[in-house]
Amino acid sequence: MTDESYIKLAIEIAKKGSGKVSPNPLVGCIVIKNDRILGAGFHEKFGGKHAEVNAIEKAGSNIEGATIYSNLEPCSHFGKTPPCVDLIISSKIKKVVIGTLDMNPQISGKGVKKLKAAGIEVKVGVLENECIGLNKFFFKYITKKLPYVTLKAAQTIDGKIADKAGESSWISSVPSRKYVHSLRARYDAVLVGAGTVEKDDPKLTVRLTEGRNPKRIILDSDLDLNLNHKIFTRNSDKNLIVITSRKSIGKKRRINKLNSLGVTLLFVKEERDDRINLKSALRELQKIGIASVLVEGGSQVFTSFIKENLFDDMIIFISPKILGCGIPIVGNLGIKQLQKSLKIKINNVEKIGDDVLVELHK
Repeated sequence: MTDESYIKLAIEIAKKGSGKVSPNPLVGCIVIKNDRILGAGFHEKFGGKHAEVNAIEKAGSNIEGATIYSNLEPCSHFGKTPPCVDLIISSKIKKVVIGTLDMNPQISGKGVKKLKAAGIEVKVGVLENECIGLNKFFFKYITKKLPYVTLKAAQTIDGKIADKAGESSWISSVPSRKYVHSLRARYDAVLVGAGTVEKDDPKLTVRLTEGRNPKRIILDSDLDLNLNHKIFTRNSDKNLIVITSRKSIGKKRRINKLNSLGVTLLFVKEERDDRINLKSALRELQKIGIASVLVEGGSQVFTSFIKENLFDDMIIFISPKILGCGIPIVGNLGIKQLQKSLKIKINNVEKIGDDVLVELHK
């Protein structure tokens, strides 16, 4: 097998940690000697052993002179666990092949430098784009101090996400909704506006597929949502976050009630029109370890994220239905000329159930 084949395998192994290691990166590692796999491992959970440690432990005692393949540069610093580089050196590994360097400016390149100083051959940049894509959440979280933001919506073929009365159940097909639940399991959090909670009474959990529930985030600038909605009454896991404006700090009775329901409150500055400042909200989410956010609505929220250029990509399910009148996926962006329209790239198009899935990147 080639270096590319082994890194590709490391990537697939790394994916097993999806939804369990954030805000740490997804990492897979393989130990090879005489064209035979001695051991393989991945970063299984946040705070747990790193992929290199798991792979080396599984490889056993006959590891001297072996080659290690990892999609990400091994760490060289003490965090929740000791440096992986030290274990690689003490195991007398001969060569290390790395998909991409760690983008953390405090770490990047230091692991490679330490390995080379110990006389170990190092190769970097094998399937680099694929390895960067695998950890796009982590890389933005660590370099920009912001979570990765994906806008997700289901719309009719004429661009409506609900009818005139706000009814949206169900625009998309069952297979599309299953896909959305699998998406939720991969993201740290799902975010909606207060209007979506009022109209749809969503649970925002993973039910139609296997996977862990994400944190649930509501934007409620006035802190006046009815607390009888499912998202409040079914918060036994205490994973609900309400982001509100600083002017709501004085609503002590409401704050105490939300605290008793296990809700985490984040107070952020507001815009002149009293809307929540989204960039401030995202920064606060990053501070509490949220590396990725799936924004699920509604139209005003989508419009604000797009208008303020605070999204990374979009996932749109297009249903073969026509409404004519209804709520559009995006409202007024202030763009008056076609030449000034926002241009985004189509990454992938596929059919799911009766719908067409379009994945777009900014």
